Amino acid sequence: MSTSTRERELRFEQKMSDAEALMWNIEKDPWLNPSGAMVSILDQPVDIELFKARIRTAVAEIPRLRERVVPGFGRLSPPTWATDPEFDFDYHVRHIALPAPGSERQLLDLATRLYEDPFDRTRPLWMFVCIDGLEGGRGAVFSKMHHTVTDGIGAIRLSERYIEIERDAPPPDRVDLDQVIADAVAAEHSDDENVDGASPVDSLRRSLGHVARRQAGLARRAVGEVATWSGDPVLAREFAEEKIGSTKSALDQLGSSDSEAPSGSELWSHRSRRRHVESVTLPLDAVKSAGKTLGGSINDVFVTGAAMGAIDYHTKRGVKLQGLNASFVVSTRADSAIGGNSFTPTKLPVPGTYEATKKFFVEIRDRMTERREAVSGGGALSGLAGVANLLPTSVVTQMARAQAASIDFATSNLKGAWFPTYMSGAAVERNIVMGPVAGTAMNITTMSYNGQLEIGLFMDPAAIDDPEDLRACMLDAYTRLLAAGGVDLDG
Repeated sequence: MSTSTRERELRFEQKMSDAEALMWNIEKDPWLNPSGAMVSILDQPVDIELFKARIRTAVAEIPRLRERVVPGFGRLSPPTWATDPEFDFDYHVRHIALPAPGSERQLLDLATRLYEDPFDRTRPLWMFVCIDGLEGGRGAVFSKMHHTVTDGIGAIRLSERYIEIERDAPPPDRVDLDQVIADAVAAEHSDDENVDGASPVDSLRRSLGHVARRQAGLARRAVGEVATWSGDPVLAREFAEEKIGSTKSALDQLGSSDSEAPSGSELWSHRSRRRHVESVTLPLDAVKSAGKTLGGSINDVFVTGAAMGAIDYHTKRGVKLQGLNASFVVSTRADSAIGGNSFTPTKLPVPGTYEATKKFFVEIRDRMTERREAVSGGGALSGLAGVANLLPTSVVTQMARAQAASIDFATSNLKGAWFPTYMSGAAVERNIVMGPVAGTAMNITTMSYNGQLEIGLFMDPAAIDDPEDLRACMLDAYTRLLAAGGVDLDG
């Protein structure tokens, strides 16, 4: 990539934020897996040795890629990151081939199975799988990263370390990764001995110091309450509800007591750990043009079309909806750095029916605008996470699962490169994002790339038992929505 992108600031703190620690803790319930993944479909297989060389360089340049999570003392402080002294590059970068005939359906099913395999929580939290054997002489790369490493925007910026703007880009300089790891471990060990110490007593002291610094009044109250929770988990839940209920802006953003919140879909009420991925591809200029004509943005078109498709799926089955509960992500990033998490999920009530497409678009657009404007600072997630991280894991996961179960579908919008890109000699044709379902019925994430808008439909098949028909409903909904904006996809 260009010099400016390769010189981006790295924003990786040594200690997890409260929001990141919450994502780490709730994953102890595998239904709440917060990882994100992507399948990049290529015009040919990657040059595997060149690809490995680029990833080695990225690992050398970006400390987070060689770091593992070190838990804090109990729940008194968030986890930290430290270099993995047993870092195994070949564990994180793999090379396999699809069996014949190598269809895209086979590829997506393989990607789903790779996604469902949990991370080893004692290693760095990322992986790449280079895949050969896709029909037509093509290849693919599957990538997966834990949300504690970075959010979607940060992950796209991180990809600038292994994405090129020309097919025959020069190879990177050779790096001695073993030496990089050894030097990092030695430096961290020296810091432990000379600054903070490495004993359990020192760890406890640092953890208690963190509690003392964070919202002192809340911490004093919380630590006093914690002593009683082991004997009475009801008190833990009541304490959490009291603190959550004290923050009106958080309730407005996350919808915890939203008077507008509909009952949601009974058809999609079942949940499981299983996943299924489908995709819809739209011309980016067509979406942009339709959005402008309708009086909104690309994201407004994306979310409105998703809502229409979800409603149509229910209508085809004779299911009358009072309404659906959706969510969208508001980025709170204020810089162009790589890494970190800066976002807040925002609940969006969706009507259960629609008649006039243009009117429905305006209603969804206005609701999103109102909810987006209510987000301030770091958003509700960071405020609530500090409280939640003091609760027992069983209580937190129970509350998180209940909250996720109330969401019918989550949405997210990512902006990729507007020009062709390459991976180690192979041209990128499409990028299908697999956003975290995390206990909802479906995550729908769109990513623009080189004139296309690729919409990844990552579903829980226990909730949505006919994924192919849902995809058909989504495509039909977007076709009609774009037509309302003056764009004929069939023409």
